[in-house]
Amino acid sequence: MSDLGYIDAVLLGVVEGLTEFLPVSSTGHLTVAEQLLGLEVDDPAVTAYTVIIQFGAIVATFLYFRTDIARLGGAWLKGLRSPEHRGVDYKFAWYVVAGSLPIVVVAVLAKDLITGPLRNLWVVAGALIAWSAVMWWAERNPRQKLEDEDLTLRQVLTIGAVQCLALIPGVSRSGATISAGLLLGATRVTATRLSFFLAIPALTGGGLYELKDVDTAVVGVGQMVVGIVVSFLVAYASIAWLLQLVAKHPISVFVPYRVAAGLGIALLLATGVMTAT
Repeated sequence: MSDLGYIDAVLLGVVEGLTEFLPVSSTGHLTVAEQLLGLEVDDPAVTAYTVIIQFGAIVATFLYFRTDIARLGGAWLKGLRSPEHRGVDYKFAWYVVAGSLPIVVVAVLAKDLITGPLRNLWVVAGALIAWSAVMWWAERNPRQKLEDEDLTLRQVLTIGAVQCLALIPGVSRSGATISAGLLLGATRVTATRLSFFLAIPALTGGGLYELKDVDTAVVGVGQMVVGIVVSFLVAYASIAWLLQLVAKHPISVFVPYRVAAGLGIALLLATGVMTAT
């Protein structure tokens, strides 16, 4: 396998930052990018690298939502000390914690499947196309009225369970959680905000867990730093753009791109231009 160089690190950082929060699947796009760069997509070191550069996107989320995170964290701590402070923010903070648990459990139990057989471009192509139908269907739910304070624990747990499907490359974590929120009656803005908050523990936990698999002989410390910094810069811009987009447009605007990308990958695989793994 070719060592991952600085140009590779920049390119992968751009792909990660651009696609992490858009409903187009960052893992799927990273898998394609790694294949085109001549990297072994199922190599543990490369798999770990693609997870670790997500730290850039995590930092971007913390920075962009720093006021909301500080408010929710403060409300959670106050609520733990005193029942009289257990208001909407306290409840929402607990919802984020509870909604993050399903993907943690599934990611640990299914790690070999996720990093092995599922790291296949045929899977990416199929998932990009198949989940597009779910996104299209979700936007046609007429009951999109629920705001943050209207969500129930059962609804958030359901969204958290659907988030587990994002472990399949091509589905998209944001595509899964936003679609689930819409189908349960949340507004697009509420579903998108919850998607961002659920991303923080999921991405942080995944990145920390994969640190042990990083092979600095293949992926140097400098390359990791470059990838993280680039993904942070691009992800921050992507967050702002996506929030503005969903306030005015349905997430189904991404469906044509997803279907075209899935068909394009399938065509490249079928003609032998790319290999599945």
